[in-house]
Amino acid sequence: MASLNTTVGPYKSCQPPDLNPRKPDFELPPGACDAHCHVFGPGDLFPYHPQRSYTPPDASRQTLRKLHDFLGIERAVIVQASCHGPDNAAMLDAIAHSGGKYRGVCHIDENTSEQDLQRLHDGGVRGVRFNFVKHLGGAPDLNFLRRTVDIVRGLGWHLVLHFDAADLLEYKDLLKRLNIKIVIDHMGRPKAEDGIGQIPFQILLEFMKDENFWVKVCGLERISANGKPFHDGVPFAQKLLEVAPDRAIWGTDFPHPNISGDMPNDGDLIDLLALFAPDKILRQKILVDNPARLYGFEE
Repeated sequence: MASLNTTVGPYKSCQPPDLNPRKPDFELPPGACDAHCHVFGPGDLFPYHPQRSYTPPDASRQTLRKLHDFLGIERAVIVQASCHGPDNAAMLDAIAHSGGKYRGVCHIDENTSEQDLQRLHDGGVRGVRFNFVKHLGGAPDLNFLRRTVDIVRGLGWHLVLHFDAADLLEYKDLLKRLNIKIVIDHMGRPKAEDGIGQIPFQILLEFMKDENFWVKVCGLERISANGKPFHDGVPFAQKLLEVAPDRAIWGTDFPHPNISGDMPNDGDLIDLLALFAPDKILRQKILVDNPARLYGFEE
């Protein structure tokens, strides 16, 4: 793997990813998609936002492509992270160099015009992300979120929402009223030590009975109380797949920004996927069919 620039400014810094991925124990199916990953910088080409809450190590599109080639991943969805703010240039550059194999989820603000949104759509963007998690600044302006929904619905986009677990309880009524496809990041970030019976996770399971709701069955390293190999997160993924196998997608989250515990190895994360989705037909749905349908890879 290529090295990453870990130079940081006067912001909270992130530990770098594991640059020695292990080859997974099983082969991914053709068309496999990493439906949640990031490109960061390089900062000299794509500067980080001055009001960011953290500075990540640079992780270029070339580094991401090298990882995907090693792991056997053909497609990807680049999720715009808050450190770049509403400047989606690095993401769009990665999509433009992917030969049609990447899509994007953007970040916008109130200065983003409908013409800007159309340009993002033409560049391969199919969703817009809103962060609610407190360490990334907390909930967005809800009126702006509602206005955004009204606009992007016409583009056929969806929302990607990043919550702390407790937020699902606080915002459940809002989510029911939005009437647009919603993808929940990282299984809603439940705390693994609280078990699958915890109220926020039960709310998510109830949402997943609604055809408008999708979920990313990833981020086990973010919810684990025990650290590697993150097996205490497996029951959450299994339960979500029981409820909505046709609306679940998966991603590495490379290069794993803001990990406070054990940095995962991306090869190990693929084998963890095989642990909670041991059936080949189910893995075909999670890795190929579902993301192709949601992001239009077959168009």
